[in-house]
Amino acid sequence: MRAVVYDRYGPPAVLRIEDVAKPSPAARQVLVKIAATSINLSDWETLRGRPAYSRIGGPRRPARRILGSDIAGRVDAVGPGVTRFRPGDEVYGDNLTLKGGFAEYAVAPETALARKPAALTFAEASTIPQAGAIAWQGIAGSGPGQRVLINGAGGGSGAFAIQLAKRLGAHVTGVDNAGKLDFMRSAGADDVLDYRTTDFTRTGPYDRILDLVASRSVFAYRRALAPGGRYRCAGGSVPTLLRVLTTGWATGRRIGVLVVRPGPAHFAPVADLCVAGEVRIHIDRFFGLDEVPAALAHVGEGRALGKVVVTVA
Repeated sequence: MRAVVYDRYGPPAVLRIEDVAKPSPAARQVLVKIAATSINLSDWETLRGRPAYSRIGGPRRPARRILGSDIAGRVDAVGPGVTRFRPGDEVYGDNLTLKGGFAEYAVAPETALARKPAALTFAEASTIPQAGAIAWQGIAGSGPGQRVLINGAGGGSGAFAIQLAKRLGAHVTGVDNAGKLDFMRSAGADDVLDYRTTDFTRTGPYDRILDLVASRSVFAYRRALAPGGRYRCAGGSVPTLLRVLTTGWATGRRIGVLVVRPGPAHFAPVADLCVAGEVRIHIDRFFGLDEVPAALAHVGEGRALGKVVVTVA
């Protein structure tokens, strides 16, 4: 089968198309014929090996040669013990542990997958599992009249988070680069900020902050929070994440890391809202398998408006 592979961390240039053996599902695994795979910031991080946590399992070289975790396609075969799926079923899910989505076939744990809603295309379904789960859990607890800020709101998780927070009645401020201000407004943000010209920690105060690209001190985050407010980060530099983990409690505010729970129970509710028309799926661009390096660069360099999808013929 054709796959996009890499053997060392680095820029998109380290990726190449290669013919590799078609994988076989082990016990409780499913072999999926890939139709579409959406790109997450985690793919870009694991390509480059930065931040350091992206090297978990492969400190010197990639643990998995094929990137791509948010997959959608048809079941081609099932391993021993699989009871929920059979060949031909249309499925989608976040295959973060095994990856492999930038290929014609990928093996995934049965528990990582859900049946694709008939109303969604494979491309649409592929945008939801990781980004939707982060957004769903990141804005949990928001409510009418609350002031919610989302840092990194112009990307995949951010676009979902804006809409979910608005659906709960919150006043939403989106933060990203200047090229994404209009997009964040179109997604429903009440206010938008360009992080290059405005320090959001000196605005507010906010009742909820979801930070997808954390890079500031915990005391700056404290300054931006209202009494009783909550800050959660779901990505960022290792020093910032460590400071949040170790000293967030000392600020007198609820400052911590968002521990995202994966799996269908946490992304299917977002898919249901998309099917119902209450949440829109924003796909910025489509790329083919041969164009994966360009697709990853588009996301990693902060140019993507919402999600980017790689389609596999």
